[in-house]
Amino acid sequence: MSDNDSGSPEPDKHRGWYSRGYHPHIDSGGIVQSVTFRLGDSVPRALQERWRAESKRGGADPALLWRIAEYEDAGHGACYLRRPEIAQLVEGALLYFDGVRYRLLEWCVMPNHVHVLLEFMPGHRLADIVRSWKSYTSKQANRILGRTGIFWARDYFDRYIRDEGHLETARHYIRENPAKAGLCKTAEDWPWSSAARRAAQEIGSLGGDEQGDPAP
Repeated sequence: MSDNDSGSPEPDKHRGWYSRGYHPHIDSGGIVQSVTFRLGDSVPRALQERWRAESKRGGADPALLWRIAEYEDAGHGACYLRRPEIAQLVEGALLYFDGVRYRLLEWCVMPNHVHVLLEFMPGHRLADIVRSWKSYTSKQANRILGRTGIFWARDYFDRYIRDEGHLETARHYIRENPAKAGLCKTAEDWPWSSAARRAAQEIGSLGGDEQGDPAP
């Protein structure tokens, strides 16, 4: 990936709570956050604006966010992430700095959006991490697809994980999102996800034990 491949933390420069347009964000080290970013054509801006006008609480309205999530899961837009080579590209970008800039807890690459649950290492900001993911993958994906122009939507959604109960709810939602959207029967069946990767690791571990080899 482009960006600082050394992964060395920068001096602490977290900004706490801030807002870019109508989505409030929190930017702080050592916390867990759930992040969703999507393709540029997954939810038309005009539709978002209409829903926002109907909402009483604007961008922070849980009902509005749920409405957008339901629309995304229906598979609108070009759904470039359905192509295996693009999905693998995005998953690889998420994994690249796992354990260096952040610790991945759960993720899934859906056909037109991506869910990630992660814990940040001190000195690394959410905005910089998401920008790195989107900048690298948009260039590479456009090259693979033979296209130019906007790939990802400009903004993203993130939620601060409050406690253990909220953490488990976020984990379950991300794990089960592909099955809930009708893309597969079980969470482990969706190739580009933490559920599938863990299942493969468990199978590999069992295979090593059966052959008398130490499990990895």
